[in-house]
Amino acid sequence: MNTYKLSTMAMRTFVYIVLMVLLIITIVPIWMVIVNATRSTTEIQQGLSALPSTHLVENYNFLLSKGLKLGRGFLNSLTVAGASTLITVYFSLLTAYGIVVYEFKGRRLFSNFIIVLVMIPMQLTIIGFYQYMARLGLTDNYLSLILPLIANAGGVFFGKQYFESMLIQDLIDAARIDGASELGIFHQIVMPLAMPGAATLGIFSFVASWNNFLNAFVLITSLDKYTLPMMVKTLQGDVYRTEYGAIYLGLAITIVPIIIFYAIFSRYIINGIALGAIKE
Repeated sequence: MNTYKLSTMAMRTFVYIVLMVLLIITIVPIWMVIVNATRSTTEIQQGLSALPSTHLVENYNFLLSKGLKLGRGFLNSLTVAGASTLITVYFSLLTAYGIVVYEFKGRRLFSNFIIVLVMIPMQLTIIGFYQYMARLGLTDNYLSLILPLIANAGGVFFGKQYFESMLIQDLIDAARIDGASELGIFHQIVMPLAMPGAATLGIFSFVASWNNFLNAFVLITSLDKYTLPMMVKTLQGDVYRTEYGAIYLGLAITIVPIIIFYAIFSRYIINGIALGAIKE
């Protein structure tokens, strides 16, 4: 018995150590970016520091003085990421619900096709995608970044895996007997139960859309419509090349909203894990 306790404690200690190392590897680069955003170019050149400095306002004013419209870029990114997240979560879960609940011919083939789509890199289809958007007249339009996410293969795959582990068919059948419509069942019964999964998918979708540079770079041409990652890309120009503090500040501004978004919705993920454990 003592041997079992010792082995359990040793394994638990090892797991904690690995998790701490992964946490440090994840947090330290982000913290260094935030710290350097408050330091001057001279301080950054002198070496690393774990403590913030006092040049945050100076770096911010430098970015504004060179014509970088951070506020505009932030609102543009927030608009695209917010709309993309809502569309991805709703239509992905709706499609996944139909695949899991309904029996239809070719369901397995359709599911396998979704997996194939998930494995195809976006870079391989960007030329055809651009031509398709051009024919629809959606270039230099945010709709070209938002509407295609109605058919998000990754979101559908995630929703399918999630529903297969938590949906109770008897509950759906009971709602049908009571006269509930199919959409009513999805909105009033399935979605409330799937909130942890929807929050998780929402976090992934928001982060992916917020960081999406390739699609926006190809499809958006107007400077006023640039998203924040596109504006940060301009920091590589000659105007900012020697202003390291300003560059780090631009990078930090793109990171902070993601951290805030995750902090708000992460509790749904934790609750979902706890509910799954109770169900098991």
